[in-house]
Amino acid sequence: MTKDDIIALPNTHLRQKSERVGIITPEILQIVADMEAATINWDESRDHEVGVALAAVQIDRLYKIVVVRNNYDDKSDHTFTAFINPEITKFEGKLEADFEGCLSVPNVYGKVSRYSKVKVKALNIEGQEFRVTAEGFLARIFQHEIDHTNGIVFIDHIRDDPEAFYRLQDDGQLGKIDYDQVREDAELWPAD
Repeated sequence: MTKDDIIALPNTHLRQKSERVGIITPEILQIVADMEAATINWDESRDHEVGVALAAVQIDRLYKIVVVRNNYDDKSDHTFTAFINPEITKFEGKLEADFEGCLSVPNVYGKVSRYSKVKVKALNIEGQEFRVTAEGFLARIFQHEIDHTNGIVFIDHIRDDPEAFYRLQDDGQLGKIDYDQVREDAELWPAD
């Protein structure tokens, strides 16, 4: 798979809830591999961004599967961990606003409030349950990706905040977006 297989708004599948994985079959393992390949290919096409995670819905597969890059500070590290049926079992810490982007919302960033710490349980690719406690940026990643499995895109959290939206400029810096222009672009927003 390539970056071209990553779906983006206004594709309505991004607004659908994904299904739990019952049995880890060769098809599920192939989806995981496809997600990793699409993320890496996207990553290689971007000068100022790193693909840190992907949910299966983003390659148009409605399963509760998330892959998270093992080292998102090193763009050359192409290893990931798969989280099958990921679920946040506890939100902790305080709500903190910080920038988020999404491979399915190209070139749009926003300041989203997320909990600073979460506890997550999931299955690994062998079908064994494991748990992770994540803080800071990793906690944000889990909240963002698990939202995807529930049909929620990050812009849904900030849709009524004109100060929350940014666009990545050619020099890699974030610049403000004309909120009225974004708001008029009905393709980004679900029907009310």
